[in-house]
Amino acid sequence: MRRRRAAVAAGFCASFLLGSVLNVLFAPGSEPPRPGQSPGPSPAPGPGRRGGRGELARQIRARYEEVQRYSRGGPGPGAGRPERRRLMDLAPGGPGLQRPRPPRARPLPDGAPSWPPAPGPGSPGSGPLLGCAALRNVSGAQYVGSGYTKAVYRVRLPGGAAVALKAVDFSGHDLGSCVREFGARRGCYRLAAHKLLKEMVLLERLRHPNVLQLYGYCYQDSEDIPDTLTTITELGAPVEMIQLLQTSWEDRFRICLSLGRLLHHLAHSPLGSVTLLDFRPRQFVLVDGELKVTDLDDARVEETPCASSADCILEFPARNFSLPCSAQGWCEGMNEKRNLYNAYRFFFTYLLPHSAPPSLRPLLDSIVNAPGELSWGVDETLAQLERVLHLFRSGQYLQNSTAGHRAEYQRLPDSTIPQEDYRCWPSYHHGSCLLSVFNLAEAVDVCESHAQCQAFVVTNQTTWTGRQLVFFKTGWSHVVPDPNKTAYVRASG
Repeated sequence: MRRRRAAVAAGFCASFLLGSVLNVLFAPGSEPPRPGQSPGPSPAPGPGRRGGRGELARQIRARYEEVQRYSRGGPGPGAGRPERRRLMDLAPGGPGLQRPRPPRARPLPDGAPSWPPAPGPGSPGSGPLLGCAALRNVSGAQYVGSGYTKAVYRVRLPGGAAVALKAVDFSGHDLGSCVREFGARRGCYRLAAHKLLKEMVLLERLRHPNVLQLYGYCYQDSEDIPDTLTTITELGAPVEMIQLLQTSWEDRFRICLSLGRLLHHLAHSPLGSVTLLDFRPRQFVLVDGELKVTDLDDARVEETPCASSADCILEFPARNFSLPCSAQGWCEGMNEKRNLYNAYRFFFTYLLPHSAPPSLRPLLDSIVNAPGELSWGVDETLAQLERVLHLFRSGQYLQNSTAGHRAEYQRLPDSTIPQEDYRCWPSYHHGSCLLSVFNLAEAVDVCESHAQCQAFVVTNQTTWTGRQLVFFKTGWSHVVPDPNKTAYVRASG
């Protein structure tokens, strides 16, 4: 593992990332050429299998055309109208940014489009994007991880903001297997880089609070490969399921709600219904508690074509589902249902039920089980998740759970109990019992339900739903002043 990370880091640094340290990023940046550039002639791809030049060019052309389609609008049912902005057009006048010069179109295998590509009048979004100038003098570069195609690093920009940089992994399986087959390093880089370009287009076309934000991009020459592509994105934390199982139910519910909102957006996106073919926790990150999809190079917009329902079998390791074939020749709802069932098997079943408020469990069981049977679509699933949020945030879930109080508690304003902690699960703090409550009555209920609880301290901190955080204590032998807290101690007798 250490040797692999070193190899990935070396390849990444050589290509683009650690340019501020190695003076690579001081090379002038560039943006893609304007639409209308025609593919130029290309040399042979070098040693490889027989007929490799034409096959490599065909694959590059196919990926290029896919990027073209997504930049203009989805080809399948529900495709959106093309936007008028040119893809990857950096708006001038951004503070501290220099408008990069257009690069030369690079020749590729015969029949392949020129590089960098001109994907057409698609996105990216309003306002200036970060360019190559933003990557000069970056600091604190750290390897985050790599997959089949890309490597990801964390860096800090000169202004102090931490961002993620993505690029083709020069030590990765995708590039390596292509070079072994075709013997054309530059052409294979273009093939792999089109997946990164596709992801960049989709990040912009699918903009949403639960889609990772694209901050910019940069083309620059590196080693023997000209115009390597770097994307600059929002930085998130990896999704670690073992750690999530140890967090509060409220935070785990937030992740599932984020996912429900994301799937609803993907089902009704401007491009049509989008499915994530590689749907695993590692394809997502957490940003301030919100779940966001980050890996979109394996996303697909097209619904599956069919001649009959026999062509519409949705297969999973544990079970299969048969879907109808529409009169237009598309498997009805396959993209949406694939996403929903994957959400059930990777997220809902683990994160939703455990340690939830008892009065919410029947509704949560339905939210888990219905997507597992595909008896609900994403619209109904999201509606029920939003219903849970309303019940929880408004305190209505407490109506049938609050029992009569067995003890009285004395209020000690502007005070706290610094010690006498005990552990409970799940807690916002591993060394103490820190929970969220809707109101004082719920705090008393919680303390009464814990045998060791003799006091609690209400803080002025709140969770994402507006609930107050409360420390529960075993006693109150040492009370100290604190203007931001209020202590409640069990009255004697």
